[in-house]
Amino acid sequence: MQQNDLSRSYVPFKQDNTLATVLEMGSKSWLLAGLVPGVKRQPRKQLSIDPERLLAQLHRWRDEAIKAGHAIERIVVGFEAGRDGFWLARWLRARGIEAYVIHASSIPVPREHRRAKTDRLDTEMLMRALLGWLRGEPRHCHMVAIPTLAEEDAKRTSRERESLVDEQTRLTNRLKSILVQLGLPNVNIKLRRTAKLLDQLRTPEGELIPPLTLAELRRGLERLAVIKAQIKAIEQARLQRLKAEPTKGSHPMVLMLAKVLGVGIETADRLVHEVLSRNLRDHRAVARYAGLTGSPDESGTQRREQGLAKAGNARVRRSMLQLAWRWLLHQKNSDLAKWYRARTADGRKDTRKIMIVALARKLLIALWRYVHTGEVPGGVVLKAA
Repeated sequence: MQQNDLSRSYVPFKQDNTLATVLEMGSKSWLLAGLVPGVKRQPRKQLSIDPERLLAQLHRWRDEAIKAGHAIERIVVGFEAGRDGFWLARWLRARGIEAYVIHASSIPVPREHRRAKTDRLDTEMLMRALLGWLRGEPRHCHMVAIPTLAEEDAKRTSRERESLVDEQTRLTNRLKSILVQLGLPNVNIKLRRTAKLLDQLRTPEGELIPPLTLAELRRGLERLAVIKAQIKAIEQARLQRLKAEPTKGSHPMVLMLAKVLGVGIETADRLVHEVLSRNLRDHRAVARYAGLTGSPDESGTQRREQGLAKAGNARVRRSMLQLAWRWLLHQKNSDLAKWYRARTADGRKDTRKIMIVALARKLLIALWRYVHTGEVPGGVVLKAA
């Protein structure tokens, strides 16, 4: 039995002694639906966004089942993964309620062109999915692993830096486009001295930069300086934490991964907290979580490949594709690099693009084994101590 297999439940399901409920979570209210043993109706209750009222309603339905002659041994709450995150699941579990977060894409939905969609119908679909999972039906639906608050907090550094880098890129491109419109494509907007030279710049017509455009450029450069300072502060704070507490939490795994030549602290931190520290079942689950597996379309005699599933963690997928190209540069004599060169010996561009995805998948699995078992991938060069 795989304890970390969230595709099915391994606890025997006794429907007469289990209060099964599902929660449709909205931005202004919650809709709770239940299957109460001994009660013919399937009750629903509109609630305000208040966990205490939710808990009180669960206890109220439990008391109704007990009055009907059913001793409730389990109270189960399931809701769909979404914007609200996992705080409610942790809160309920701390109070003795079995809380599960259902993977949204694993819930089967009707295939009509125009299907009705209401909160009531959504709770019915969630209930069918939850009951099938509780009965132990394989692949009926999938549950999401509920992280601790510390595990969620550990991801913030990498994700905040990624959003700041994206914002920096958007702002830089916008400032560059303004200069291009003025006929100044050769001005490097990234240099610090550029802000001081704006008053002296002249367009090809010999005119100074117009005052409103100049003010916009100055405000953009000020924001760009703030973003750069924040990125630098994030990176320095992370290095200080790793240096001060090298054995705390997942820090040993980050430092271990950063020893591999071609893998920096940023990549190591992102891979560890997004995928490598998760309790995944096997190497296949690792590849699926990153969305680096294929999506075959087979029906009758038809056999075709639709490309990457892209159903996993997009951050991990992007990082691994970038790392795969760097791997060919920094780890030329590794077994994986040799395998890639042998498979792309025909020199075709499309072959290289297809096989880089396969290299990224193999590399992720190799790094997962490395941080968990210490098995260094064949031919890999480690950084000097």
